[in-house]
Amino acid sequence: MSTTTDRPAVRPRSGRRPLPPLIFLLVLAIAAFGVWWKVLGDAAEKEEQAEAACEEAEEAPPALDPATISLRVLNATDTAGLAQQVASQLQSFGFQVEEVLNDDTGREVAGTGELRYGRRGTVVASFVAVYVPGAGDWVDTRATEVVDVVLGPEFAGLASAEEVAAVLDSASEAQDVCGSGTA
Repeated sequence: MSTTTDRPAVRPRSGRRPLPPLIFLLVLAIAAFGVWWKVLGDAAEKEEQAEAACEEAEEAPPALDPATISLRVLNATDTAGLAQQVASQLQSFGFQVEEVLNDDTGREVAGTGELRYGRRGTVVASFVAVYVPGAGDWVDTRATEVVDVVLGPEFAGLASAEEVAAVLDSASEAQDVCGSGTA
């Protein structure tokens, strides 16, 4: 006699284990995710660096011709003849020095000194600031591009030609990179 049941017949075991291929696929997926994460992370980091360089380039002084810039050199210190010495150095850089005076404005000058200029002289003053490191800014109401270089009590000297060239070259390179859209 035979008996029939509603259960399907049990299949014999095939001998294959599904776990090793699944582990291999999992490891492969994790490795692919890691590589993709690294690629995207590097691209985002490069983009952030390029944006920072472009922001710095926007703030960098433009490269102007010193022969087109008119300056007045004012001495706000007790050191006699300092303004004349600095004016001579600025002329050797190519600047046009209109006047050399003692500062009689009554404005207190602290630190290295300051650059005084009107709204039209903002770009020129940012260029002159490369030559007078540490000088502060004072925007007044003048209508010309003439910049006053006011020497303060802690004035130690102008930047050297090498220092000026280094600042202007790095600014030019940054502007070139940002202008071309490559980083």
